[in-house]
Amino acid sequence: MYKISMDQIDQLYKAIAEFDALYLPIEKGGEVEFYPYEEDAKVRLDVLHTVKSAKDAFLPTTENMMKFKVEGKKIEVEEVDRVNQEFVVFGVRACDARSFSILDKVYLSDPVDTYYEARRKCGVIVATACSRPEETCFCMKFDIDATEPEGDVVTWIEDGVLYWEAKTEKGTALTEKVASLLEECDTAAVDRQKAATKEIIDRLPLNSMDMEYLKGADMMTLFKSEKWEGLYKSCLGCGTCTFVCPTCQCYDIRDFDTGHGIVRSRCWDSCMYRDFTMMAHGTNRKTQLERFRQRFMHKLSYFPINNDGEFGCVGCGRCISKCPISMNITKVIKTLGGDN
Repeated sequence: MYKISMDQIDQLYKAIAEFDALYLPIEKGGEVEFYPYEEDAKVRLDVLHTVKSAKDAFLPTTENMMKFKVEGKKIEVEEVDRVNQEFVVFGVRACDARSFSILDKVYLSDPVDTYYEARRKCGVIVATACSRPEETCFCMKFDIDATEPEGDVVTWIEDGVLYWEAKTEKGTALTEKVASLLEECDTAAVDRQKAATKEIIDRLPLNSMDMEYLKGADMMTLFKSEKWEGLYKSCLGCGTCTFVCPTCQCYDIRDFDTGHGIVRSRCWDSCMYRDFTMMAHGTNRKTQLERFRQRFMHKLSYFPINNDGEFGCVGCGRCISKCPISMNITKVIKTLGGDN
């Protein structure tokens, strides 16, 4: 294990940025998101949750996929280059780090999404452990250890010191690039922080939420539950929950005429929208109840059935804090389980 004083953290950022593109949680306009590093940036490693997750690094909100030039009956296709240079995403929390493995199961399964694949191959994750989880956190319900996040490098911040430990070949390679700034150390301070954080996690209100009934639950029993009728009615269908969610995977593809050719791009979409997957005949989910149920059935039933029991949620709590009418996945879990 290594360490570096937080007083020298800017030097660490600069050293990484000399070799690779670097993305950090940066405050702009009072909100914290992952942005490219700049020397005068207000980096906020202390913020537990960025507004959107680090998912953007591998599945951008919007991205161009290809270009067309049409002359009469002749169509010329120009493929957009894939990401081919290494980049570092620094400050990823445990919930967001786990979300990447969930996205992998979707985008790296046949047929492989080569745009996503290229970013995953080039991306290096520097994860940051949590020391002050919030009341909206429930990652522990999905067997995520907030004190030991998944990443190529794992860091802990304690008493003005950042502790650094490489976990993968990518992490070791990054460590070698910045080795001159790091000092070897023991794990005593990190061990103390882990123990203190776990005590906080044990006392979090959502730690007692019962999810056992969902493990192996019959899909059609959940689908046909009369409780959906009461759950969905307050939903505005705004899609906020889907856009802040680290594991939502839906996107739309559109073609745009630039005046100089056609650009095909994709952007995030939401299963909560009435025009989601709409085709000439309309849409398969005509009511908000059906759309609401689809979102939560996917995370709590469909995805686990197809992925060895792994849920499509990482318990980050963003949907709890951002939903304008306080309807979120924990209320669904509790209600379906009979708490309400």
